Amino acid sequence: MLPLVASPASAANHRASRIEWDHFKIRFMSREGRVIDNMNGDISHSEGQGFAMLLAVRFDDRETFDRLLAWTRGNLSRPADSLYAWCFRPGEPGGRPGDRNTATDGDLMIAWALAEAADRWGQPVFRAMAVATARDILARMVVQVGDRQYLLPGSEGFLDHGTLINNPSYYIYPAFQALRSVVPSPLWGQLEATGLYLSRVARYGRHQLVADWVVLSRDGSGQPAMAPSRPGRFSYDACRVPLYLVWGGFGSEPMVEAAASFWHSTTFRQMPAWTDLRTGVVAPYAADPGIAAIAHLAAVGCGQRRPTRAPEAAVRPDAYYASVLRLLSRVAAADTQGGLVVAAR
Repeated sequence: MLPLVASPASAANHRASRIEWDHFKIRFMSREGRVIDNMNGDISHSEGQGFAMLLAVRFDDRETFDRLLAWTRGNLSRPADSLYAWCFRPGEPGGRPGDRNTATDGDLMIAWALAEAADRWGQPVFRAMAVATARDILARMVVQVGDRQYLLPGSEGFLDHGTLINNPSYYIYPAFQALRSVVPSPLWGQLEATGLYLSRVARYGRHQLVADWVVLSRDGSGQPAMAPSRPGRFSYDACRVPLYLVWGGFGSEPMVEAAASFWHSTTFRQMPAWTDLRTGVVAPYAADPGIAAIAHLAAVGCGQRRPTRAPEAAVRPDAYYASVLRLLSRVAAADTQGGLVVAAR
């Protein structure tokens, strides 16, 4: 693939993106291909593996992709399906995760990355893996509530006889769109519609922001409510909702504008990392560079062309999550605004 350099600005963005990707690999990846969450006990997640696999494809970094895939399949694979264990903790007995529960956002990212890798490098085996995981997501991780199809966040612990716990940030619109051609099914469109529904109605508090976690009645009655067992915040999960909305082509959604207005409000001394949707209290510390990058993407995506605050491009994030969010925001901007991120070859 030979991307066209449209302007000096886009060429500079390409160089900066590549430098940041190289920094991510040095700082947050082991030699074996394990992505390390350095702010959370050096654990690894299926989502982190999937994020990095997609980035490796976009940067045409086959060697890194192969290492990521080998580690993921060797350490997170489950025996009964083609989904992945959500978490690996260093030092676990036998070198395998004791907790075999899944995280559906991680599975979606891995399947999406495999589908793109199959196309970029002409590898049918990657497509076969993507098909297997996508099929199991649809078969095992989708549940009907009322007249809508919802994603189970994981294979265990989110569904009982009366309620479903849901995470609006697990609805990854560009992944749904990519996987339609891998495993054709009307469910992808139905899941997209459910995610949009949640982004419109699961909004609370003074700023009308979506909550990290919501709970729904299994019979489909009533509206989604903030999950009582979890902090009622717009925080490190829900910050991805505007990222995926803009990336999926839904920048005009009200939630994108609400998030952009919150993050860029001049009533705050600094861009808040989170807000409590029940009390209105905001974090006493500033948003990290990853959230700041999403805030900028959201502002541009919803038409606020001159956000009052912009991410600090010179800062190299020292936390895994901040770094990967900023890289994903760069890729989303490239897909939706025409900037360059992918490497030439």
